[in-house]
Amino acid sequence: MSIRVASSSGFAVVSSLLIFNIVPLAFASDPQWLEVRSPHFSVVTDAGEKRGRETALKFEQMRAVFGALLTRAKVNLPVPLQIVAFRNTKEFRQFAPLWQGKPTQLAGLFQAGPDRSFILLDMSVEDPWTVVLHEYAHQLLSGNITGETQPWFDEGFAEYFSTIEVDGKQAKLGKKPPPGDWEVLHQYGMMKVSDLFRVQHDSREYNEGDRRSVFYAESWLLVHYLYDTNQVAKVSPFFNAVIDRKVSIEDGIQQAFGMSAAQFDKTLREYMARGQVRYMSIPTPPGIEMTGYTVASIGMAVAKAVMADAHLHSMDYQDKAANEFEEVLAIEPNNGAALRGLGYASLRKQDFRRAAGYFQKAMQADSKDPRVYYYSALLMNQEGSVARDAEKLATMKKELQTSLALDPDFADSYALLAYTQMSSGEHDEALESMKKALQLSPRNEQYLYNLSQIYLAVQRVDEAVNVIRSLENSRDPGIAASARNSMEQVAKMKIVLEAMSKRPEGGRVEGPSPDHEAAAKPNDTAADNQYKPLPRDPHPLRFLKGKLMNVDCSAAPAAVLTVISERKTWKMRVADSKHIIVIGADNFSCGWTNQRVALNYRETADGEGNVATVEIQ
Repeated sequence: MSIRVASSSGFAVVSSLLIFNIVPLAFASDPQWLEVRSPHFSVVTDAGEKRGRETALKFEQMRAVFGALLTRAKVNLPVPLQIVAFRNTKEFRQFAPLWQGKPTQLAGLFQAGPDRSFILLDMSVEDPWTVVLHEYAHQLLSGNITGETQPWFDEGFAEYFSTIEVDGKQAKLGKKPPPGDWEVLHQYGMMKVSDLFRVQHDSREYNEGDRRSVFYAESWLLVHYLYDTNQVAKVSPFFNAVIDRKVSIEDGIQQAFGMSAAQFDKTLREYMARGQVRYMSIPTPPGIEMTGYTVASIGMAVAKAVMADAHLHSMDYQDKAANEFEEVLAIEPNNGAALRGLGYASLRKQDFRRAAGYFQKAMQADSKDPRVYYYSALLMNQEGSVARDAEKLATMKKELQTSLALDPDFADSYALLAYTQMSSGEHDEALESMKKALQLSPRNEQYLYNLSQIYLAVQRVDEAVNVIRSLENSRDPGIAASARNSMEQVAKMKIVLEAMSKRPEGGRVEGPSPDHEAAAKPNDTAADNQYKPLPRDPHPLRFLKGKLMNVDCSAAPAAVLTVISERKTWKMRVADSKHIIVIGADNFSCGWTNQRVALNYRETADGEGNVATVEIQ
């Protein structure tokens, strides 16, 4: 896993995160912790009320400017966000990503999670904001952009957004380049614009050292140029041309920007050669509340529960979080956040009984916490067989409706509610719930896939096809494989529906066999096969290289791979060997032995994982 962080010197760095020794969570001299609440944010801080208010206002301003740039009346944030502002570097370093066992030198960190994201800031440095705002911009794009874009625009916009300066009168856009970008372009030069447009998330230019730095810097320069010259409106027609109509990059440039690719290269180089870039100024958007924020003192137990939650959502510190939650409960036995955190930690380890106990206690301790109701429903879903258990479905639905009553913008609750409604036969309600989830998180491909499966189940085949086609080339291998499999289902379903439309009144179907017809019916079995819920997996996708010793296919189509990597033996499960993505071989084989192998997987327990892709080397 890699993460871009802001160093204390202000330059962007790329750090590979490794798990080594972890420093205990401790705060010197029991500082006074406060929670500052603004209309859209919560800031927990020990840096004092003034800095807490400044931090909340900063994010309110950024949110409002983003809405002004995209002319949106409502700005969505698809995952709940918690901001923590530390008074000094010593405290902040206890959350910094680890490199070779030591915390990296940084000033701000955006820590994304499937159910909750964190922004962590060192308020003792001059500028903790730049890369934090870069990642915050990505979250805003994910919650508010519906059309498909390309990596250069996403990264360029995030770089451009990260340096916005806002005061009570105006917002200055592009006043200064992000730290290091200008120097990178002067040192390494620029790639052709057409090549920049071809970069994907698996490209070398997106992932490797100096190439990556050039990609980020030139993406920023191009987005800056487009805003500076009032041409950003041409970006959407360009994406429509090259993504939807599948024209070449060069033809798309000519159609959308009115110049050839070579002319575009020359124009951008001349823009850079001026030696400076102009900035745009817009009036500070109205309606940003600058006063009336609520400030409340919170005890050490509450503050530590927030910190433990941040550790729980960090790959480097997950193992430490459970002990920290236990420490909170030793101080405050009915701390709802700590009980919820221990439940979530247990859920991630698939210890369902323990998780259920913690969630019940958390609900009793804090009945106004939307996340605990969502987790409780997610637990029931992960236990399995819920689609045939009417009582469980009713309980799940109630938990999710409670979660949404407390937080109407919780996208995952809508997505899981759609599954319960679909399983209960409430097709129209399920469709509405899934669309609400997508309104809050329009780029979430798992939501899109689930929407396609609802369309299939209710035989709205053309609408399903439109969604599935957009996912066939997803950079998520699991989504792409599921989409391709769904297209095969669609072909069979179309045959059945066409035959049914020709059925004589009271007569028999001429064409597909009854087995094919059964496959198209949205009964319980078909619903299980066609609409498989894809709640966000709490386990991050990881990479493992080693020697594949053998393959156990005794429970086909499932399989278990025994892999030795760095003297450790792993048992890696393949859910369906007939549909797993295989690289370096024509098909999955139960006869593989003593093969060099590389796996993308999600860890489920120590030494165990679920395989996403297999590469035979």
